[in-house]
Amino acid sequence: MSEHAPEPEDLRALGERIDALKREEAPPPRKTAPTSAEVAIRFGAELLSAVIVGAAIGWGLDWLFGTRPALTIVFFIVGAATGIRNVIVASKDITRRTAEAVAAEQAEKER
Repeated sequence: MSEHAPEPEDLRALGERIDALKREEAPPPRKTAPTSAEVAIRFGAELLSAVIVGAAIGWGLDWLFGTRPALTIVFFIVGAATGIRNVIVASKDITRRTAEAVAAEQAEKER
């Protein structure tokens, strides 16, 4: 190496200082309300995934125990109920995110 090459520790310290300055200058991320597409995709994914998992578990248990289609129907219904519960939880989360975004927007306007 040459005599004028910087030490690795000096380079690391310089990199940390640059990162700290970038963090200070960067504006905080804005909170935004979810779009209609985000809401639709999340609700669909929550409901569909729970129904599919429930039906798959029921089908697997039916295959294992030879009780076709009793457990598939039971677990399909359980999956549907779980999916509906997941959609309710997701709607509460979306409502909270929307309220936070509106509050942040109002605080921004007041400045």
